[in-house]
Amino acid sequence: MQEMVPINILLGDRSYRIKISPTDEEAVRKVTSIINNKILEFKTQFAGKDMQDYIAMVLIWYATQQPDQSAREIMEQEIESKLQSFEKAIDKVMST
Repeated sequence: MQEMVPINILLGDRSYRIKISPTDEEAVRKVTSIINNKILEFKTQFAGKDMQDYIAMVLIWYATQQPDQSAREIMEQEIESKLQSFEKAIDKVMST
């Protein structure tokens, strides 16, 4: 089992210290960035709300975006796998 590492993330106007697997750090930071960017976007669209409202709006937005994003990631992985197999086949033909 991998060792968990502590990291600090900033969501909205609060800092959170969480422990995650080192392999998940990039994904967590990427999602944190997406969330914070979306909070800023909603702040400009809906002035006068408090941070809890913005976080709730982002949570709903993010939850509804996940199926599309997951399907896209699966398709990208399949394409990458096929391209790698083509590359191996080409390398094999060229080496003979």
